[in-house]
Amino acid sequence: MSEAALAGRALALPELAGVGTVAAYVSVGAEPGTRALLDALRARGVRVLLPALLPDHDLDWGRYTGEDSLTRVRHGGRMELLEPAGERLGPEAVTAAEAVLLPGLAVDPRGMRLGRGGGSYDRVLARLERADARPALVVLLYDPEILPRVPAEPHDRPVDAVVTPSGTRRFRRAPETEPGG
Repeated sequence: MSEAALAGRALALPELAGVGTVAAYVSVGAEPGTRALLDALRARGVRVLLPALLPDHDLDWGRYTGEDSLTRVRHGGRMELLEPAGERLGPEAVTAAEAVLLPGLAVDPRGMRLGRGGGSYDRVLARLERADARPALVVLLYDPEILPRVPAEPHDRPVDAVVTPSGTRRFRRAPETEPGG
């Protein structure tokens, strides 16, 4: 499936319909491509935030305004990343997002996501939780990356949906606790 077709499948998600702000990422290496999706979101008038890796592996955020708003950054011996070139909005900027597209290596039927092990997105998810922000959490993966089980730590949080070339799979979030109950 092409990057454009995967973008089309993601754009059809109710979680991305009518949103004003999406926090996303620029794919690297063999990850499913995200550029067509970033451009399509922007064409819809969505404010797209992209991460910039900080020295402590936390993420700052900047606005994506098109291909020319990206700059290549090499972080030590790690891979080269495309990051927003403009103004930094701070790590808390992600809390304004109504949907967050997360990178991942795999996801399991519980919706648990396996990341690259740097902890950057664990910090993002913890920041969202502290802010009582509840954006839709979506991962783009290839079909073989849906595994029977991935390791999960107590701090890990499940995603809401995964988009793959063969379809979309949703996961149920734990029910919210009602006040007084």
